[in-house]
Amino acid sequence: MKNRKINFLKFGTFFVLFVLIVSCNEKITVPKPPTYLRLNLPKHEYVLFSEDCPYEFEAAKIFKIRAVTDEKGQSTCHKDIDLGPLNGVIHFSYIKMENPLADYVNFAINKVDEHKIKATAIEDTNFIRPSDGVFGTFFELQGDVASPFQFYLTDSTNRFVSGVVYLNSAPNYDSLRPSLEYLKQDLYKIMDSFKWKK
Repeated sequence: MKNRKINFLKFGTFFVLFVLIVSCNEKITVPKPPTYLRLNLPKHEYVLFSEDCPYEFEAAKIFKIRAVTDEKGQSTCHKDIDLGPLNGVIHFSYIKMENPLADYVNFAINKVDEHKIKATAIEDTNFIRPSDGVFGTFFELQGDVASPFQFYLTDSTNRFVSGVVYLNSAPNYDSLRPSLEYLKQDLYKIMDSFKWKK
C-alpha cells in the first residue's frame, strides 16, 4: 500500500512538472499598441502678415494665407490660412462690428459649444493687451472633435476677428496630439503678435 502511495505521489509530481514545463514553452503573444507615423515638422519660424486689412500678425512660414473673395470676386479681409504640412485650414473672419460686442462674443462661444458633445475638455486662455487694444480668448477643444482650436480677438468697440481650425483628417485626438501641440504654438504666436492698424 505504501508503495502504491509513493508511486502515485511520484506519478502526480511528475505529471504536474510535465504540465508546468510544457506550458512554459508555449509562446504567449502580446498585442502591440497602435502606433502612428511621426511627423518631421520644421522649426517654428514666423513672418509678418500685413495687407490692406485693418490688422496684422505674425504667421508661421509654413502657412499659406489666401484672401476669400466676395460674390463680386473682390478680395476681402476674410482669409483661409492653409496649414501646409499639418493638412488643415484656419477660417479667419474679419467683422466690422455693427451690433453690441456681446452678440459677436456669444456667437463665437456658441460655435465652441457645438462641439461639447464630442469634446472631453474645453480649455480657454484669455489674451488681454490693453496697450494694443487687443482682447480675446483662445479655445482648445480636446477629444475627437471636428475643430480642435477656435479663437476670437476684438478691440471691444469696432472690430472683431475669429478663427476656426479644421484638419483634413479623421478626428482621432490621440494620433493628432503631436500635430496639435505644434500648431498650438503657431496659433499662440498669431494671438500674441496680433495688432490693429490705426
